[in-house]
Amino acid sequence: MAAARGCPPAGSGDRGLAELLLEFSRAQYRAKDGGGAAAAKVDRIERRCLELFSRDYRYSIIPNAHGEVCAHYPRHIVLLERDAAGSRDPFESTVQVGKLQDLINRSKMARCRGRFVCPVILYKGKHICRSATLAGWGELYGRTGYNYIFSGGSDDAWADAEDISEEDSALRNADSQLFDKVRGHDIKLLRYLSVRYICDLMVENKKVKFGLNVTSSEKVDKAQRYADFTLLSIPYPGCEFFKEYKDRDYTAEGLVFNWKQDYVDAPLSIPASLTQSLNIDWSEYQSWDLVQQTQNYLKLLISIINSDDDSGLLVHCISGWDRTPLFISLLRLSLWADGLIHVSLEPSEILYLTVAYDWFLFGHMLVDRLSKGEEIFFFCFNFLKHITSEEFSAVKSQRRKSLPPGFTLEEICMLKQRDRGSTTSLSSDFSLGMESSPGAAGSFTYEAVELMPAGAQTQAAWRKSCASSPQTVLWSRAQQSEDRLPSTGMVEVKYSSSSSSTHSDNFLRIGSSPLEVPKSRLVSASDRESRLEEVRSTFLASYSRTIGLKAVTPSSSGAIGGLLEQFVRGVGLRGSSTL
Repeated sequence: MAAARGCPPAGSGDRGLAELLLEFSRAQYRAKDGGGAAAAKVDRIERRCLELFSRDYRYSIIPNAHGEVCAHYPRHIVLLERDAAGSRDPFESTVQVGKLQDLINRSKMARCRGRFVCPVILYKGKHICRSATLAGWGELYGRTGYNYIFSGGSDDAWADAEDISEEDSALRNADSQLFDKVRGHDIKLLRYLSVRYICDLMVENKKVKFGLNVTSSEKVDKAQRYADFTLLSIPYPGCEFFKEYKDRDYTAEGLVFNWKQDYVDAPLSIPASLTQSLNIDWSEYQSWDLVQQTQNYLKLLISIINSDDDSGLLVHCISGWDRTPLFISLLRLSLWADGLIHVSLEPSEILYLTVAYDWFLFGHMLVDRLSKGEEIFFFCFNFLKHITSEEFSAVKSQRRKSLPPGFTLEEICMLKQRDRGSTTSLSSDFSLGMESSPGAAGSFTYEAVELMPAGAQTQAAWRKSCASSPQTVLWSRAQQSEDRLPSTGMVEVKYSSSSSSTHSDNFLRIGSSPLEVPKSRLVSASDRESRLEEVRSTFLASYSRTIGLKAVTPSSSGAIGGLLEQFVRGVGLRGSSTL
């Protein structure tokens, strides 16, 4: 598969976004639907996405021109490989597109609707992936007929009668062998993508329709085939719940899901090792409103992808086109706002990319959702106002992990600002080696990878020397290790004896592997807020011109919903279906 080199711009600017939203709200995208004016519009949208990806990444394409790989995935499925410039982010994917395509073709039947595990975000060399949940007996044996009878066009319906009782033990054995084969291919794909963490958003263990179990999931796989993965059950309301959001005049505050419904049987389950640093009382999850629940789940996902290992992440719900794009889109926008991915894109461009690629081209059924008032798509972008603070920043996590024990961020900043480039030895006989990557004004960033504990005497000596003695700041690069660790900077605290002629150094290293921090354009908390607010305001402006919101109860003046009316008055817009 040849690597793509970029495409000419298409459909750029606010008009391009408006055209995208109009197309999105009028017709359901399917890769297999070819020809005609609609196909030409989809082609422009896809070319624009490829051009935006090419700004910052080298990538390859998995062709899906007629939906032969998946009917409701993009016709050009993008495999991000590495940073286009090479210098901003030293991390590189080890995935080869030919091998990946072979694994996809073998494994796609393992998941509902053939929506296989697909990498969509590359962060610190890790693949963040999306998919549907596991398929079962009914889909494997009778996809077309069963889907026609039971789906009804709804979000999370599909065929699976894995638990249908068989009279013949030989048939049960054949089923087991089939699942071993199909799910075995799925597991090989996950391992090839280095996915370790699987986050399941389903509120059910298995989806039930008409008294039958119509999907399965990794957490209830009878043979425990997925036992080697870290499974997280983080139940999140399906798209139907967002009708209540719309009916409350698009207000998520105070909106709490009813966890006592009969079909809700998947409890929240997260390994304790992944929650210790988050300071969240997870036992209270059933009392959280929609805002707090979404915030806490996003914090968890950011914490997972910022872990010190090289493992990737899979996020899925049932069909993988409502709740899944919600969190994939929030992750992409949050990391972009931190200056960690898609660093060349402006707010309007990252908005176009995530709407087009994460939602439209991966099959979100906006036409159906709007007709039912299930406005999860609108919720996603309006929700950006709730994640602007630094507590949702991946940069904050990196800084916290990178600080030498006993030192504050402000003290490290003082050292950096006072003594950059100095070669004078410390009177307290220690030095810090660190490398700074260019950041936005007012932000402090560095590529800390290994930390040496500083004792109380050393810390006190440094603080005392701030007023009287210069410090040594060594600007150096770490050597790439034999096990192919990406090239990164190193923070080292060295201890030596100034009276010794040998000046032997002792290094105490924390952890078994370095903390990898990409060399990117990191931004300050205020920059993060302004970037996300600009994305949100751009979305609201374009949404008001194209789709618009519907008031629950029309006012005497005939105004539209309160949220959009306030915005329209503020910026002088009026909801319209014309450009």
